Amino acid sequence: MLMKGSQIVMECLLEQGVDTVFGYPGGTILNIYDEFELHGYGEKITHILTSHEQGASHAADGYARSTGKVGVCFATSGPGATNLTTGIATAYYDSSPVVFITCNVSENLIGKDSFQEVDITGITMPITKCNFLVRDVNRLADVIREAFAIARSGRPGPVLIDIAKNVTAATAEYSYLPVSEHPNHGRLANMLKRSNRDLKNPEPDQGDIDKLLDMIEKSERPMVLVGGGVIRSKGAVEEFRKFMETLDAPVGSTIMGGGACPGNHPLFTGMVGMHGSHASNLATAECDLLIAIGCRFSDRVATDPKTFAKNAKIVHIDIDRSEIDKNVITDHHIIGDARRVLELLNAKLPKHDYSQWKEHVFSRKEVPLKKDDILHAHEVLETISELTGGDAIIATDVGQHQMWSCQYYHFSRPGQLLTSGGFGTMGFGLGAAMGAKVGNPDKVVVHCTGDGCFRMNCHELSTVEHYHLPIITVIFNNGTLGMVRQWQNLIYQKRFSQTTLDRGPDFVKLAEAYGLKGFRAKNQAEFADAFRQALQAGCGCVIDCAIHIDAMVHPMVNGGTPVTDFLLD
Repeated sequence: MLMKGSQIVMECLLEQGVDTVFGYPGGTILNIYDEFELHGYGEKITHILTSHEQGASHAADGYARSTGKVGVCFATSGPGATNLTTGIATAYYDSSPVVFITCNVSENLIGKDSFQEVDITGITMPITKCNFLVRDVNRLADVIREAFAIARSGRPGPVLIDIAKNVTAATAEYSYLPVSEHPNHGRLANMLKRSNRDLKNPEPDQGDIDKLLDMIEKSERPMVLVGGGVIRSKGAVEEFRKFMETLDAPVGSTIMGGGACPGNHPLFTGMVGMHGSHASNLATAECDLLIAIGCRFSDRVATDPKTFAKNAKIVHIDIDRSEIDKNVITDHHIIGDARRVLELLNAKLPKHDYSQWKEHVFSRKEVPLKKDDILHAHEVLETISELTGGDAIIATDVGQHQMWSCQYYHFSRPGQLLTSGGFGTMGFGLGAAMGAKVGNPDKVVVHCTGDGCFRMNCHELSTVEHYHLPIITVIFNNGTLGMVRQWQNLIYQKRFSQTTLDRGPDFVKLAEAYGLKGFRAKNQAEFADAFRQALQAGCGCVIDCAIHIDAMVHPMVNGGTPVTDFLLD
């Protein structure tokens, strides 16, 4: 059937099962937006109009992380496209599958510094799995199909498609092609072959599996470190839990691994690294075998790579060969999808018992939690957990509240924690919460943020109100850039340069200005009452929580030092 490029875009989205798009229109992408009305695609695909392109990018990312589907985001050329870059990088560093579709100026204007022209494929090359500039309408359908295949395959990640405006107006033959037929489709198959992209996950080497099993058999003090690769791999969490319970060894987590091991599981030691628990960090230093699954050994985990797990044989399991020995030198590695590797391990792994080692690890005493007349971060998270039955989706921004959320809300499943672990994006949380709520309408979605982070994208409250998204935003308001102040307190001799936020807005009044409900809380009883009301409100709510300006995240290890050198104990 002969179709315009703009209609081919919409039909290809339907092929992929896309039901939601987040975006913001502009001149070059208007032909695509016109399809929502012209041919009724608005009845088949829901479009969420955000306040800013960055909000749309984070919403598509949050949708992808919380549903396991590929997220989709639209934006126009020039500043519309560049406003996506922070969201694209956020998705890239956390391996989140999102397809970003932008439109550029017409082909005859490309390279002439035309109005709102930008080389967005060049800009995003380092922060996408792949990107495309489509100049020929006859290639459009297969490029979109390839983009989705790349985004979801192997180690997931963002893909950008930039389409010249004239391509969206040109016509070409289009035929519906089910996703199951895409790998066999001649033109698409050739494109994949020319690009040297294998959409099948590498099969783990059985010899490598057997070697790890032998290392486990010889180990007396094993430990498991679980990362985001287990969360991203479909079906891997079930295999991982079988593995860890059969191995019966302590389990630590990166931030991105939150939910792989239930936070209240008797084997779980907590996070590892800069704000890792005493149990996790000390066990990492004392174990004789460290099995890391789907993690990158970033500088927030392996704070000093040379001394990290210095007494252990380190085994790294990852789907991405480029991650092996990049940050930490390993003694053995297995390349493959986490689910498949764990499946092969579980087939041969006998039941182990490391009771004495576990008793030693879990004897570590953690920082005692305060209870007095003022509101503490752990009380906020404990109350949220209690009143939501531990089942809420938690979207965070970046900083102290992020660490507190990871420490005190016990995540129990994949997609329950939405946070910017790799790129550390302030302003991520509210957009991610919107995407999560759209994709999971039956779940309670809580946005945990700081007063500094919330200012970054608080204008998205208008999106929350317009689409009737009952998201509860909880602001850990300490009147400062909390994590930066913590560093200034401990490392910079209390020189608080440009971190004190002694200014507006009044967050309760801001919520009300957007047509939402606002609450204040100065102690645990007030917060519990406000949160109960928010759960029943049926609309977006903002709860402004008064946290002490010098409240800190405990423990803390300084960057570049061993994970056992606690700067703040």
